[in-house]
Amino acid sequence: MPFARVNGATLHYRIDGPAAARGLVLLNSLGADLRMWEALVPTLGAGYRILRHDGRGHGSSPATPGPYTVELLGRDLLELLQVTGISRPHLCGLSLGGMVGIWLAAHQPGVMSSLVLCNTAARMGRPEAYDERIARVRAGGMAAVVEAVLGAWFTPAFREGRPAEVGRAREMILGTSPEGYAAACAAVRDFDGRRALLRVKVPTLVVAGSEDRATPPEEGRALAAGIAGARYRELRAAHLSALEAGPELGRSVKEFLAGEEG
Repeated sequence: MPFARVNGATLHYRIDGPAAARGLVLLNSLGADLRMWEALVPTLGAGYRILRHDGRGHGSSPATPGPYTVELLGRDLLELLQVTGISRPHLCGLSLGGMVGIWLAAHQPGVMSSLVLCNTAARMGRPEAYDERIARVRAGGMAAVVEAVLGAWFTPAFREGRPAEVGRAREMILGTSPEGYAAACAAVRDFDGRRALLRVKVPTLVVAGSEDRATPPEEGRALAAGIAGARYRELRAAHLSALEAGPELGRSVKEFLAGEEG
């Protein structure tokens, strides 16, 4: 398991794919680690050098004192790209990862070749709800929020029909550092990228889940409308489309990237 010391944090990361291939970064959701992309990576095949990492306080990356900001997490990735030697990758971020993608595209022009924003928003509809979540995690650990998170991540049909996958997602959530989760909740709560959308100039695909209650389709359509030339795609899934609709999301990303490279 490779680790890198970047921006005052120690991050666990993984690279898949040929060293000579074009870089593709996959950025995680709040409460998830790099395993959330396992259903997607095979669909992308050997065409990309895929970089994934566990954010601060998630997976195998230790927590650092919070609160975190989207800018801080974006700068983590900037330094990780330098460590790994990956230049101008495509970037695909889901939820919090999408917010990091928006910040990078707006404030670090030239760092990426294209952007895929999945199940995310420029500003959460009820940011104050994250104060409630932070309080619950500090009082009762990740067990206090795991069922609510799973309810947002997956449709009832997926939870009933795919118990093994849901069980692995539960383990991923429970394995998250409560300190790191609370600190990352603050990053989601405080992010407002609505004005930044005008500064996003890279080719962009926005993907929404038709059953997503956390960032519903209207949020995705607003993102696509706010970014010049952005395309919009809707999948039948709840919030964590990378797990619930991984192969379909993988095909959507692959088709989009092939069009940009063609």
